[in-house]
Amino acid sequence: MGLTTALYTALSGLETNSHLLGVAGNNIANVNTHGFKSSRMTFETQISRNLSPASAPTDDFGGSNPTQIGLGVRPGAINRNFNSGSLQPTGVDTDMAIDGSGFFIVDIDGVQRYSRAGTFTLNSNFNLINPDGGRVQGYGVDEELNVIEGVLQDVRIPLGVLSMAQSTETVQFAGNLNAGGDVATVGSIVTSNPLYSDATQTTQATAMDDLDQLFNRAGVALFSVGDVITVTGVAKGGETLADKTFEIGSLNPTNSDGFGTTLGHFLNFMDDILGLDSDADSDAGATVNAAGKIVIRGNTGTANSISLDTGNVVVNQATTPTMLPFGWADTQVANGESVRTSFAAFDSLGSQLRVDLSIVLENKDNTGTAWRYYIQSEDDSGLDRALQTGTITYDTDGQFTSISDSTFTINRDNSGAVTPQSIEISFVNPEGTLSALESTSSVVNTLSQDGFPIGSLESFSVGKDGTIVGGFSNSMLHNLGRIALANFANPQGLAEIGANLYSRTPNSGDAQIVNPGTSGA
Repeated sequence: MGLTTALYTALSGLETNSHLLGVAGNNIANVNTHGFKSSRMTFETQISRNLSPASAPTDDFGGSNPTQIGLGVRPGAINRNFNSGSLQPTGVDTDMAIDGSGFFIVDIDGVQRYSRAGTFTLNSNFNLINPDGGRVQGYGVDEELNVIEGVLQDVRIPLGVLSMAQSTETVQFAGNLNAGGDVATVGSIVTSNPLYSDATQTTQATAMDDLDQLFNRAGVALFSVGDVITVTGVAKGGETLADKTFEIGSLNPTNSDGFGTTLGHFLNFMDDILGLDSDADSDAGATVNAAGKIVIRGNTGTANSISLDTGNVVVNQATTPTMLPFGWADTQVANGESVRTSFAAFDSLGSQLRVDLSIVLENKDNTGTAWRYYIQSEDDSGLDRALQTGTITYDTDGQFTSISDSTFTINRDNSGAVTPQSIEISFVNPEGTLSALESTSSVVNTLSQDGFPIGSLESFSVGKDGTIVGGFSNSMLHNLGRIALANFANPQGLAEIGANLYSRTPNSGDAQIVNPGTSGA
């Protein structure tokens, strides 16, 4: 009996030593392996022999403990060490580490596996993968570039391939409007030489007359069908407007900006390209008076003043050299406190749009000041550069109180972009406001706008919360997704399947998918 026991104990010791060697070898072999720390073996008695039982205390005796000896040992459990190690930079953007609890989630052949190792790379499909090709799981983003939590998907980082542009939806302004300035009462007026509908200069021209039947005061015919009128170098509010062309005739073979047969058609063309907004001022526009003179009335405010001289409107005649058909004279100067600024916006394809904003002091009374704004753009697909007008009001402290029609639209027909595009203008926001206090001059600046041009993904970084932020060639930063982590009620219950991967078991519990930085992950 004694010999048998001794042999059994010796054999048990050999078996124990073999387990110890196996655990120690695993630890040594993986001492520098990412995601593996160590395993710890706990032991328990293999056979316990009771030499004497325990006795209870009595009045005369204090009691005794049981006398037991153990015969051999055996492994009780092997516990893995999932503690965080020291973090070291590697210089590789795709390398990651978990500081705390949690596991990376890896999809291998449609099955979720879990790992503490963060040595990842990008494959040819721009999927983030582990060394064995398992696809790292996380969350994607919506059209607004906000992370969508709830549904796991493959994490993709399409460097050099992903291009993004965003249309402008909101523009913020800041500055100050000079409330001490004069209220605008009149706009600029520019008048041409008289035009006649007959060579004898007896009948003044009207808007109904054909352009090829108009004469100057010398009795010279001004136009022929096929002539192209070019309006060039016109100044409005100190800014030079883009050149525009108008073909005389019922067709437009020269693909000019506008065309028509009558003086009224040409006046409408001038009204559009000069941005004369009759919605704000019924007198504004291009007309012909009883004396046969073209009269161009601008909107009130010096920022809307229009200046024309003889060389601003020329005709490339179909049969004769270029001539100057009109003589212009400034007959009224615009007045009133006003300011003008321009800002860049972007359509859905990332094309830059230039938009002009003018603001004119319209009224002052005991409640504060009222200002009229004008929005205009050459980049609207229509000919009319006037897009919208509205009013802004301020109280007696110079603080913003209201705005009418704060959203305007710009048409992008035949551009491939979304049309019409709506843009909101804002004069009050946490970062800065447009006030109306007395000062030496009005100053309006564009504080921000939320659109951006096209840019390709050049770099990325991963934040502590797992959010992947991409850096684009247009200097913009945008969310690309987020790495998700898995927590387990009993991580010691996970089954090791090799390659630093684990699978869930009935004793580990189900994976609890969480964001890094939450629930201890």
